[in-house]
Amino acid sequence: MTRIKITAVRRTEYRDLMEIYENPIEHTCDICEGQTFISENGRKPEGLCDSAWESMEYFVRELTNGGGNFFDGWMKNPRSAMISCNDGFRPVSFYIEAIDDQ
Repeated sequence: MTRIKITAVRRTEYRDLMEIYENPIEHTCDICEGQTFISENGRKPEGLCDSAWESMEYFVRELTNGGGNFFDGWMKNPRSAMISCNDGFRPVSFYIEAIDDQ
C-alpha cells in the first residue's frame, strides 16, 4: 500500500497585505513547520485544515494511485510535489511524497 507523507516545510505571513485587505481574525492556522501528516488511501489526514487539503488533494490522490512526475520533471523526486495552501495572507508550503510500506 502506498501512503503519502505530508510535511509542512515553511510557513510565512504577509503582514502588509493583512493590514490592507484582511478583517481581524481571532483564530488562524495551527500548522507548525516540521509537522507531518500521513494520508491513507488518498484521504485527508486528521488535523490537516480543509484549505490546505483542497490545494493538495489532487496531488495526494495521484501519488496514491501510482502517479507522479508532475509537469514533466518539476520535482527532483518524481513521486513528490511541493504545494502551498491557498491562504494568500499566511501560506504554508507542504512537501508531499509517496512512501511505500515495506
